Amino acid sequence: MRQRTQLLAMACASVLLAAGVQAQSVYRIVGPDGRVSFTDRPPENAAKGTRVEGGPPGAAASSAAAALPYQLRQPATRFPVVLYTGADCAPCVNGRNLLINRGVPFTERTIASNEDIDALKGIAGDAGLPLLTVGGQQLKGFSDTEWSQYLDAAGYPRTSELPSGYQRPAATPLVARSNSVIPSNTVPKPEPARPAASTPPPGTRTPSNPAGIIF
Repeated sequence: MRQRTQLLAMACASVLLAAGVQAQSVYRIVGPDGRVSFTDRPPENAAKGTRVEGGPPGAAASSAAAALPYQLRQPATRFPVVLYTGADCAPCVNGRNLLINRGVPFTERTIASNEDIDALKGIAGDAGLPLLTVGGQQLKGFSDTEWSQYLDAAGYPRTSELPSGYQRPAATPLVARSNSVIPSNTVPKPEPARPAASTPPPGTRTPSNPAGIIF
């Protein structure tokens, strides 16, 4: 049994190393027709009216790794951990607690809007939660055993080595929200009130009532 576990850990390590040290990138692509799509692959041609936005979700964790002790800095730099969660998701809570209790520095991305869901599908192929990425590897659904094996293979300590003053980054939406503000010079101004048309007294002869008829 122990030998089997060791072989599995070695296989996980091989897969992680083959994935490289870069965190997975998410690209938001707006096509010439205005349609928005999300993918983890850079577009082949960005010159034909295609705009690419976004960046590696694990970039924040990688940059923050410089302040970590050596035994955490190495795996956090090479294989940053990103957790994708949603509201009212018990497995998401279990996965988050595993990472916190083990002392794994990670970035959390929340899935709440339709754009978040589309972006998650572009990353994982579906919208199942939770999703954990360790470096370039994706772990769909929570499994204490599987997650622990991949964290072991990536070199994360089994017990917390986080500094006493470490503050976990706040969870943020997968797709950044944009607050649209209308410039003041584009807000339509109310038209000045027009004086009410004077009404002729009853019985007055007018072009539209030459006889001055009163009903």
